[in-house]
Amino acid sequence: MQNPYDVLIIGGGPGGYNCAIRAGQLGLKVGCIESRGTLGGTCLNVGCIPSKALLHASEMYETAGKDFAGLGIKTNVELDLPTMMAAKEKTVTGLTQGIEFLFKKNKVDYIKGFGKITGKGTVEVDGKTLSAKHIVIATGSEVATLPGIDIDEKRIISSTGALALNKVPGKLLVIGGGVIGLELGSVWRRLGAEVTVVEYLPHILPGMDGEVQKQATRLLKKQKMKFELARKVTKVEKLKSGLLVTTEAAAGGKEKTIEADIVLVAIGRRPFTSGLGLETLGVATDKRGFIETDHWKTNVENIWAIGDCTHGPMLAHKAEEEGTAVAEAIAGKAAHVNYDVIPGVVYTSPEIAMVGKTEEDLKAAGIPYKSGKFPFMANSRARANHATDGFVKILAHSETDEILGAHMIG
Repeated sequence: MQNPYDVLIIGGGPGGYNCAIRAGQLGLKVGCIESRGTLGGTCLNVGCIPSKALLHASEMYETAGKDFAGLGIKTNVELDLPTMMAAKEKTVTGLTQGIEFLFKKNKVDYIKGFGKITGKGTVEVDGKTLSAKHIVIATGSEVATLPGIDIDEKRIISSTGALALNKVPGKLLVIGGGVIGLELGSVWRRLGAEVTVVEYLPHILPGMDGEVQKQATRLLKKQKMKFELARKVTKVEKLKSGLLVTTEAAAGGKEKTIEADIVLVAIGRRPFTSGLGLETLGVATDKRGFIETDHWKTNVENIWAIGDCTHGPMLAHKAEEEGTAVAEAIAGKAAHVNYDVIPGVVYTSPEIAMVGKTEEDLKAAGIPYKSGKFPFMANSRARANHATDGFVKILAHSETDEILGAHMIG
């Protein structure tokens, strides 16, 4: 067994690699274990970054085809999907290599392989045992699945498959009206697919401000995206001609079938905590597999957990903040994350952003508040840009004027 590390991090995603780099900067001997073969985790490889690349490219394609003529720009627009996909991959490759450079710069050992905790301060990586004073679990999350619906990444796909389709589907059915479903649905709708979103709840974008949910639904419908709200998918049949999706009312009731060429399962994500050896030392998890923490500490001394494998919003920037904080805590410094000001963004068109409490949150908590709202229709720059949909809303405490939440669409 080699000289022990100060910190061993299992997982090289946003939480893990930020923790590793900060620990290196603070003079700690640190190793980061990653099984994917590239750093950056889901976000950089098959999540936030490739989806944003396709969202940007598809928006440019649709804008050129629909809006340029009205602005006095004459052009002939044609889709070249292989080149669009290659541009996406080039972006991803450049960023993953950038993290490797930062590891070398900050003296972080990049350890390729699957890490499993085998005892107090020991982690086995593909048969080799490493030791450390502190272990940080930053293994992230994986796609949540539906019972009886097998994802084959060909016709029934996850978000990973939706980023790698080799042709535009005629009909795309998206199961789930959350951020991932709406973003990827928007990509393929802009490129020519007929998109239907089936959502179990009576509204899209769970957790967002109610007024934003309604406005987003109206604007996406205007873009010809179809919605089946308060419905659940019970079965997906594979036929020679395509897929036949059976739905019924969320509360139970009459069935309805929808034909599709591709079905995207986007019902959320679940923590990736199986096979890590958590049971070896009795690291506590809840029924859903989330690791229980208190200020990022697990119930086992010197084992920490951050990011998607713990409770809280599954957001890369939340994991990054936690990763930095844990590195500083291990180094004996003051560490803090303000969970009240973690923003969330939906990169549809128009884009949606929020931070803090929603009106629904404040009403439920009995907090007195006042709301100030301004429509983009009344904004000169928005009118000049032909982008007048949406509004900005600020929520403040009615007695102290403290800003409690901000919500924007547009």
